[in-house]
Amino acid sequence: MDGTIALNGLDFSPELNLARYLQSIRKFPILEQEEEFRLAKEYKQTKNEKIAYKLVTSHLRLVVKVVSKYRGYGLPVGEMISEGNIGLLYAVDKFDPDKGFRFSTYALWWIKASVQKYILSSWSLVKIGTTAAQKKLFFNLRKIKNKLNLIDDRELSLDVLGNIASSLDVSVQEVTDMNMRLGSHDGSLNSVLDVSAEQGSEWIDFISDTKPNQEDVLAYSETMRYRRKLFQSALVCLNQREKDILFKRRLAEKTVTLDDLSKAYSISKERVRQIELNSIKKIRKLIAA
Repeated sequence: MDGTIALNGLDFSPELNLARYLQSIRKFPILEQEEEFRLAKEYKQTKNEKIAYKLVTSHLRLVVKVVSKYRGYGLPVGEMISEGNIGLLYAVDKFDPDKGFRFSTYALWWIKASVQKYILSSWSLVKIGTTAAQKKLFFNLRKIKNKLNLIDDRELSLDVLGNIASSLDVSVQEVTDMNMRLGSHDGSLNSVLDVSAEQGSEWIDFISDTKPNQEDVLAYSETMRYRRKLFQSALVCLNQREKDILFKRRLAEKTVTLDDLSKAYSISKERVRQIELNSIKKIRKLIAA
């Protein structure tokens, strides 16, 4: 499954033409609960593609709605919709209507999981930590700032940083770093552009295809290759302990805790944190030179 829903010869790939895609999915009716249950039961027994087609197409707008909440991460909307569609396909295949839940409730979890996985894997050269707490920070920092009416990109006060860090079970430094990385502005796909029109036009009606052309893809690939090479070269400024702590804290698939590293090196957890942050500063300084 690659994010393109092609059942019964029809293609709904947002990469082809996003504006046309958004327009085309509106023609599919939203299923009533009874019909949805009946179709889900029948699909579970038969795995009939025509039934899957009805279940999928009736929830394509749900994918777009989920993606609209992640638009502020600066990634192509069409690609996020494709990833959400993959989650929707998995949901159709694994849904059990006898458990008593609506399909939309079940599908929502799969869609969000697929979109979030894509965002996390695409966000930056130095991977975001994969612990549950760091993921929670990544996807909830904007929400918390909005609740506190901190809608601009100014630095947060120490009190605010401390409260956010405590509520999300991360360090103050992690909140500070994440706030800097999430400096782009959120925007709603459902914002009305022309309230004088009969129905009101929304941003979602005018989104064009954001897929880069071949020249942009090549330029991006070259840039990322250069950055990786630069990053690898910058590692020479670190000693073996600094490299080990940095990789285990920031680059490893499974992040090692401060407590484990403090025991391994017979130093305090605060000292481990200092070494980690100082290593990052050394690399940034060398790259900027």
